[in-house]
Amino acid sequence: MFSKSKEDMKKPAPTSNPAPRQNANPTPSIIGSDVEIEGNVRTVGELQLDGAIHGDLTCGGLVMGESGAVKGSISADNVTIRGKVNGEIRARSVRLEKSAVVDGDVYHESLSVEAGAKLTGRFAHTSSPKEAKVAAAVAPTDETPSFVAKKPAAE
Repeated sequence: MFSKSKEDMKKPAPTSNPAPRQNANPTPSIIGSDVEIEGNVRTVGELQLDGAIHGDLTCGGLVMGESGAVKGSISADNVTIRGKVNGEIRARSVRLEKSAVVDGDVYHESLSVEAGAKLTGRFAHTSSPKEAKVAAAVAPTDETPSFVAKKPAAE
């Protein structure tokens, strides 16, 4: 009743290495508060960061806890920051919560900033945050913002 037929015995056994799924949703990743990474991190999925990364971070979505820290650039579709960032952020949607401390420029399509969040840098709205870097590199930079009157040069 449960035995294989002689024909089934002649067929080759299936391989144990299945092909990788192309359209599978990646599993969310978690970097705990006791983890410190030196080097760049890249994932297409979501990342919960409570530890520290000294390098550039590229991911589909980032949720940074209060103990999280990045010293490098962040590139993602959606970013929520509760920790510290020392570098630029490029994302379609950026949310800086009250415990966020950002030292760098933020390029975004959508921006939300809670009262208490700290930013040393500039906000720049752009329709394509990932391509804004090219435009910024080509455009001349003037360290004095346009709303601040320039002092005449000393003679």
